[in-house]
Amino acid sequence: MTAGFAADERHGICYATVGGGGRETLVRVEFACRPLPVLRGRDVAYYALDALAGELLRRGVERVEIHVDDEYLSEDLKQRRALPSPLTVPYVTLRCRLNRFDQATVRRADGAARDLTARAQAEVFLNVAA
Repeated sequence: MTAGFAADERHGICYATVGGGGRETLVRVEFACRPLPVLRGRDVAYYALDALAGELLRRGVERVEIHVDDEYLSEDLKQRRALPSPLTVPYVTLRCRLNRFDQATVRRADGAARDLTARAQAEVFLNVAA
């Protein structure tokens, strides 16, 4: 599955393609986030994936491999490295949510993830469903 997301001070949107083999479904999830400019979107990534993971768990999904266009998130989760202090709570929250799956992996991706991110950005900035 591929995910793209964006947020402003009012709201955030995450789009993800779920499924495969020509049977992909587009999922849209809203989330709350007050992005801090100094984090350059890292906080948005955490909140977006937490919201997406929650939706997938509600749908009964047990295994996920999420591809995102974010240079830090997958490494943060894989290496459990030191984070800026404003990311501590979102990191723990996301990690706990991902641990509820039988298997969960987050990987860096390009292409389709950028398309979904552009769609989310358009909706957030225009404040209309894209």
